[in-house]
Amino acid sequence: MFERPASGESAILVQLDFGAGDYAERLAEFELLAASVGARKKALVQGRRQAPDAATFAGRGKVGEIAVAARAHAAELVIFNHEISAAQQRNLEKALDCRVIDRSALILDIFALRAKSHEGKLQVELAQLQRLSTRLVRGWTHLERQKGGIGLRGPGETQLETDRRLLGKRVALLKERLQQLERQRAVQRRARIKRDLLAVSLVGYTNAGKSTLFNALTKAGSLAADQLFATLDTTSRRLFLAGAGQIVISDTVGFIRDLPHSLVAAFQATLEETASADLLLHVVDSASADRQQQIDAVNKVLIEIGAASVPQILIWNKIDATAAAPGVERDEYAKISRVRLSAMSGEGVDLLRATLAEAAREHASRMPSQADAA
Repeated sequence: MFERPASGESAILVQLDFGAGDYAERLAEFELLAASVGARKKALVQGRRQAPDAATFAGRGKVGEIAVAARAHAAELVIFNHEISAAQQRNLEKALDCRVIDRSALILDIFALRAKSHEGKLQVELAQLQRLSTRLVRGWTHLERQKGGIGLRGPGETQLETDRRLLGKRVALLKERLQQLERQRAVQRRARIKRDLLAVSLVGYTNAGKSTLFNALTKAGSLAADQLFATLDTTSRRLFLAGAGQIVISDTVGFIRDLPHSLVAAFQATLEETASADLLLHVVDSASADRQQQIDAVNKVLIEIGAASVPQILIWNKIDATAAAPGVERDEYAKISRVRLSAMSGEGVDLLRATLAEAAREHASRMPSQADAA
């Protein structure tokens, strides 16, 4: 677990408008992300650009504005709500005379703070090291010229070569440990398939209410906090449904727009639980004005992890905040496509249980024909 200053680091937040169209929603999310790591926002610097500046991302004039704000507030940190390259980061830190991090580093830092299980910590460390490895190549070129000195001379290696070698060994070790855990999980999945149990995974944008719904269904007592990425570790429970028997339901890590690829790669083993599910319950914060963009962001990650073809039911959560009535909607094939409910108040959760029972019965009815075909 990372140690944080008791009062948090003072930070200047930077978000530029490139005409994407969801600027206000991105800004609100950015401020929540920054607060999640304990950053104390001292100023927000905004602006419009056609495209990022190659050298500093923000351009000379805007960097000057950021520098003035950083000096005025004695800021320890500047956070960009964008992906910036190693070279841009280096140029910015030189111009601003303070640390600079981007959106990916910010999200990685939240994951590092939230990770509780052994596997979760391994996955976060792997993502951090994989990101660092790309920055060793492009960000630390000055170390290529190091020939060693008193106390620094190694066995014919520059410092950069040593760093790369040690980092590579640690990455290989983490991957091996995670592969061992995935092999254990694969054995558990095969046992579940043999029992013909319907496997259901909860997916959704971070803070959509997945863990609250998971607890409402299973009484599992999983952490359900009003914060981003409260859940990093997949939790699975058996759930008995009247008239349908048992199913297995899993709560998973929440997604977010522009989720760093290194995180998706590091959490691949955990996310495979989602890809191997029989049914996805896509939990949506129906009270959010940004809900369609959040749905699109989740579906984008599902494509990336190979789960796009898994059947999906939208769970229209938080109806207590919108005054909508609980209910079930079906598509033109009479399949349930959406369930409106409130995981917090419990309204409509009985409708979801009935939906899951219907899905479990359909799943069970298909199993004999699959066995005969085999």
